[in-house]
Amino acid sequence: MDTRLDVELVAAIAGRDDVAFAVLYERHLPLVLSWCLRQTGNRELAADLTAEVFAAALIAACRYRGDNGDVPGWLLGIARNKLRESRRRGRIEDHARRRMGVKPDEFTTDDLERVLELASIDVEALRGLIAALPEDLRRPLLDRVVRERPYAEIAAELSCSQLVVRQRVSRGLKRLRSEMGKPK
Repeated sequence: MDTRLDVELVAAIAGRDDVAFAVLYERHLPLVLSWCLRQTGNRELAADLTAEVFAAALIAACRYRGDNGDVPGWLLGIARNKLRESRRRGRIEDHARRRMGVKPDEFTTDDLERVLELASIDVEALRGLIAALPEDLRRPLLDRVVRERPYAEIAAELSCSQLVVRQRVSRGLKRLRSEMGKPK
């Protein structure tokens, strides 16, 4: 069991310590996920927001200036921002999705449990699975999930619609889920 303080973990994450990120993630996943679920009342959205919160924390760790060491507060602050962005984005995306007649992805309780199970995944194995994705799935997935780039920006760079980018990110995530579920 890692006994480092949260602020030490964030500093280590800023230094590219994958183990520190895994510890911070495991330590605060219940807090962030339950907050997101309380705020949204939607398991799928809560899981998505939680993933975005931790991706943002990974990127922002080098800018963390929590003098009082309130890492849970910092994570919930990121969660509040992600929720606000999601609500704004959701209204626009929902309108476009309905106009085009596209049904939203539906996730089950088993999917949420799988997210929790994956919190302990081998980071190197995950990197290998991501590297094995076809370029047309890998690039949008990394741009959106890891680099947190807006869909519009990715779409413009790839010369396609935002809906196509969303589909590619979704397909990439589904393929990763499928591959991670296979026995070794």
